[in-house]
Amino acid sequence: MPNTSSDPLHGKTLKAILESLVERHGWEELGKRIKIKSFTSSPSVASSLKFLRKTPWAREKVEELYLKSINRSTASKNDKKFADLQL
Repeated sequence: MPNTSSDPLHGKTLKAILESLVERHGWEELGKRIKIKSFTSSPSVASSLKFLRKTPWAREKVEELYLKSINRSTASKNDKKFADLQL
């Protein structure tokens, strides 16, 4: 039986989470939402990961934004499915 978890972060690496947020929001928007220098001054995945791995409060903020992002994405997909049913 496969090991399942209700935790949406289970099995997600910090790198995958960060890359998803960068793809969705871009560095500029991430820097506005979470005040981290590695998001605003010459941003890169490598420098951001290094900082996030050493700074628990910053990692928590990134994970929180990721969870909000996937919840919004899921909600909009459900809205679309409902709208398709209405047709």
